[in-house]
Amino acid sequence: MAPLNAMIANGAKRAAYSAGQAARVLWYTGHYAYGRRLMGPLTDPGEAPYAEEFGPLDRTRLKTAFRELFQRDWKNVEAGSYKMPVELRRTPSFSKLWRESRDYLLDARKVAQRKYARAHSEVLTDAMREKYPRYYLQNFHYQTDGWLSDASAARYDMQVETLFTGSAAAMRRQALPFVGEALKGRDAGAASLLDLGCGGGGFLADIHDNWPMLRLTALDLSPAYLGRARTALGGVRDVTFVQQPAENTRLPDASFDIITSVYLFHELPPKVRSDVAAEIARLLKPGGVYVHTDTIQYGDEPGFDILLENFPRGFHEPYYDSYCRADLPALFGEAGLKKSDETLAFLTKITSFRKLA
Repeated sequence: MAPLNAMIANGAKRAAYSAGQAARVLWYTGHYAYGRRLMGPLTDPGEAPYAEEFGPLDRTRLKTAFRELFQRDWKNVEAGSYKMPVELRRTPSFSKLWRESRDYLLDARKVAQRKYARAHSEVLTDAMREKYPRYYLQNFHYQTDGWLSDASAARYDMQVETLFTGSAAAMRRQALPFVGEALKGRDAGAASLLDLGCGGGGFLADIHDNWPMLRLTALDLSPAYLGRARTALGGVRDVTFVQQPAENTRLPDASFDIITSVYLFHELPPKVRSDVAAEIARLLKPGGVYVHTDTIQYGDEPGFDILLENFPRGFHEPYYDSYCRADLPALFGEAGLKKSDETLAFLTKITSFRKLA
C-alpha cells in the first residue's frame, strides 16, 4: 500500500500545483492585457515604425517554452530539488490581492502617461545625485518613483509577475538547483551566500525556505527595496542587510561561498557590468560559485529575438540591448570566473561561474 499511497499523495500535490499555477497565470494575464492596452503601440500615431533587425516572433515556440517552464518547475519540486513554492502552499489573501490589483491598475495609467511623454528622469534631482550613481537615477520601465520609494517597492513584484503573465517566480526558481549544486557535499550551516541587487528579497526567501541554515547577505542600493527585503526575511535570524551598490559593496575579500544576482545586469551600463563582475570575483572564496540569472540574450531563442529587440522600446531600459549582445563568458572570464553550467527557462537564462582557485 505504501507505493500506492505515495502515488496518490504525489498526484494530489501535482494537481494542487497545476491548479495554483493556472489561477496565477489567469490572474496576471488579465492585468497584463489591461496594461498593454494602456501602453499602446511602440510608436506614437504618425511616427514611422522602428526598423527591426530580427525576424517575426515565433508564437508557437513562445507558448511551448511557457508550458515547458512550468513542467520543469513541477519536476524540480517532484524530484526534491526545491520545495513546493510558498505562494502555492498558502491560502491567498484576497484582501492583499485586491490591494495589489487596485494599486497596479491605478499606477498603470501613470506608467502609460510617462511612456507617452518619454518621461524617465523624474528621480534625477540634485539631492539624489549626491546619494546615488547617475545610471541609477532613472525611471526604469517608466516606473513611478524609480527604485526609490516604499510604494515602488510594494508594487514591484506585482508588476514583474504581470509583465511575465505569472511566470516570473517560476523562472527565478530555476536558479535554485544551481545553488543546490554549489552546496553539494557542503555543510549549508557553514556556507555563506550574497544576493546582489536583492530587491524585495523574494529570491532570498526562496533560498532560505530550502536551505534555512545558510548564512545570507542581502545587498541593494535602494533603502526602500532593502526595507521590503527585511520584511520578506523578517523571520530569518542569520541574515545581514547591506545598502551599497553592487560595484562597490565594501564587503571583505573572499567572504562568500556563493553569490547570486537576479535580473540585475541588464540594468547596468557596460562599464559598471565589468566593475560588478570584478567585485563578484573579489568577494568569492577560491572555488566559490556565482549564479547569474537574467534575461535571455540574442540567439538563445532565435524566435524570441524580436521580443528582446522591442522590449527597451516599449519600456525604458537603456542598457538592455547592449546586455543582450554581451559575451557573458568573456565578461566574467576577464574577472577570473569560468563558466560551468547554463540553462534556459522561458525568457530567463541562468548561468553559473566558478572562481578559479
